Amino acid sequence: MPGAALPPVLGCDFSSSPSRRKPVVVAWGHLDAEAGTVALRGFERFATLAQWQDFLQQQPAWVGGFDLPFALPRELVMHLGWPRDWQACMQHYAGLERSEIRALFKAFCDARPAGGKFAHRATDWPAGSSPSMKWVNPPVAWMLHAGLPRLLAVGADFPGLLRRESSRVALEAYPGMLARELIGRRSYKSDDRQRQTPERTAARQQVLDALLQGAHSLQLRLLASPAQLGSMRDDASGDHLDAAICMLQAAWGLRCHLQGDALYGLPPGTDPLEGWIVTAPLSRA
Repeated sequence: MPGAALPPVLGCDFSSSPSRRKPVVVAWGHLDAEAGTVALRGFERFATLAQWQDFLQQQPAWVGGFDLPFALPRELVMHLGWPRDWQACMQHYAGLERSEIRALFKAFCDARPAGGKFAHRATDWPAGSSPSMKWVNPPVAWMLHAGLPRLLAVGADFPGLLRRESSRVALEAYPGMLARELIGRRSYKSDDRQRQTPERTAARQQVLDALLQGAHSLQLRLLASPAQLGSMRDDASGDHLDAAICMLQAAWGLRCHLQGDALYGLPPGTDPLEGWIVTAPLSRA
């Protein structure tokens, strides 16, 4: 796409039950592939899922990294006898009440031995992500249930899962993966005020320093204003920082696409029912 205007890159820190106190946060910016930079243009906050969906629908083009699972483990889908086609499976899942989902998932877990209660996707191990069927701590099953149908509804293209002729491209992102690369297992955020400590603020600053320098595996430098940096450092929930990391992960995928990779950096042979988290390696380092 030499000479073509690149679409904006988005990063979304998602909540399945957003509110004014805990909104969905979207970072948006622009990739300069030649310079290896991503300029953060701003943040958007949405107190309802409808507002978030409307925003995505109103933008004519974007490549977005979304911090929510895009699929369920194949093992679970096969066990439940659900459709093996990804879109049909997601439509079936979206049509169920959460109480039904919880009962089905709990019965699946109860029948399995301790230490192996949950089924995992192949991408979970290298990414270090929670199983997408988990309904508590964190409730990622509800994030999938609330968010994925809305991404389908805005007509997004899903590399590795569902290809559409669309100028909106949705990639599953996971900010914790890059954060762990930079600060190990140190905690950098908490929604609990009692745990919003100076040590976590310092950890967020350390992550930001590395992003500004491009000193990480994505090899992209974040460009941000002092006010934007302050927002990411001072948001003790980590939502603004996580959104910016997801934006960088989306930008990495876009850069791969510009280099000729139709899958935006996802590995060839990705399970078309499970998908893959953008920037996750094929195996745990």
